[in-house]
Amino acid sequence: MGEVQACSFTVDAGGFVCGARLIGSPNFDERPEGAGIDLLVIHNISLPPGEFGGPGVISFFNNRLDPADHPYYQTIKDFRVSSHLFIRRDGELIQFVSCLKRAWHAGLSSWRGRERCNDFSVGVELEGADDVMFTDRQYHALGNLTLALMSAYPIQAVVGHSDISPGRKSDPGTFFEWTRYRSIFSNKSDS
Repeated sequence: MGEVQACSFTVDAGGFVCGARLIGSPNFDERPEGAGIDLLVIHNISLPPGEFGGPGVISFFNNRLDPADHPYYQTIKDFRVSSHLFIRRDGELIQFVSCLKRAWHAGLSSWRGRERCNDFSVGVELEGADDVMFTDRQYHALGNLTLALMSAYPIQAVVGHSDISPGRKSDPGTFFEWTRYRSIFSNKSDS
């Protein structure tokens, strides 16, 4: 495996991550009055399913997915979803929605008795699938992004989509290495 490129991120006052490529999505709205940001939700996505590197996810989060491009797209053509951030297989970070706004990533969800996790969370999508290993570059970028988000907001928990929507969602999947991920940002926050 090659050397993982060093990167660091910061979050500005507008909720945008310095170091991320911005591709704005229209799929967001305001958080409820007084809603703080204290949950980080990790997802995975690939469009078409199991295929990486193409424009599918970006098109999906911008309501521009052409149903004729792939049979699977017929099943999701009317969905209006987004995530705050997306980490590609090569570690590139793309931001779709300001962290201060409510992205539409969690759907029907609850965490520790609180419903509607979109209200108080930041959603990060990893380009991947439940049954595929994630890359070194993705773990590195996600670890650094987590540090930046924890510096900007009072994040109390980091969970998978499966934790907030059990039985309905399974991502980030069994191949996501929680211990490895937590060691990346824990070691850096201790130094």
